[in-house]
Amino acid sequence: MTHKKNLLSPIFAVALIFGVWVTARAQTEITLDTPLPTKDSFEKILPGFEAKTGYKVKPRWGNGVGTKQDAARGDSYDVFVVLPPYHDALASGNLMKNTGTTLGGFVLALTVKKGSPMPDISSAASVKRTLLAAKSLVTVDPTMGSVGVAANAMLQKLGIFDQVKSKLKYVPNGGGVGKSVVAGESEFGLGPYVSDLMGNREPDLVVVGGLPGGASTPTDIVAFVATHAKDAAAAKALVQYLATPGAGQVYKEHGILPHK
Repeated sequence: MTHKKNLLSPIFAVALIFGVWVTARAQTEITLDTPLPTKDSFEKILPGFEAKTGYKVKPRWGNGVGTKQDAARGDSYDVFVVLPPYHDALASGNLMKNTGTTLGGFVLALTVKKGSPMPDISSAASVKRTLLAAKSLVTVDPTMGSVGVAANAMLQKLGIFDQVKSKLKYVPNGGGVGKSVVAGESEFGLGPYVSDLMGNREPDLVVVGGLPGGASTPTDIVAFVATHAKDAAAAKALVQYLATPGAGQVYKEHGILPHK
């Protein structure tokens, strides 16, 4: 009887250790700081990651300017999703540079008020003509949101920023862009992103479509593991999962351009 008890002791110890390891793994929580436009996609993708790995993901929905500022400050998140330009975040040393992974791209949308003529945005040349002829434009303040950064970059790319800046109005967020257009204050809304407008519930706001690549370069969505991640392996696993073809299909369904 004693011999049998002694024989079982190592087995019991191994089982106990394994059980503790599985429990610890299941309880690992990965904190994620990501822009709000990723919310709809991530809420569909993350449950699959959690089921597959046993890790739990706790997201914070920030904005395209804020998440890179959080990273630059060294806020306590395990994974940061940032939008360019993010030089300060990289220079801070708070991101593992070799983990930078492009997940997809946000496409800037053009909006008009219901009943307005639908402009031609089929090419860079047609977008340029449309914006030069516009009476007024509105976008997000680039110091407050990435949509404004993308809009300004688009105008620079087309070489018309100086020509249209006097009729360009800045508002705090994407919702403000839509309100300005619907109110008739602005003829065209530069933004928000196509993904933001997939669930548009404002009947008087018409989404003309996403601007073509020749006019507006999609805004890269890039995930990094934080230098001080609590569990770097778990954080890396999350970043890799967010870049899988399956995740790419979800992005596409929500108006985000998957990364090739």
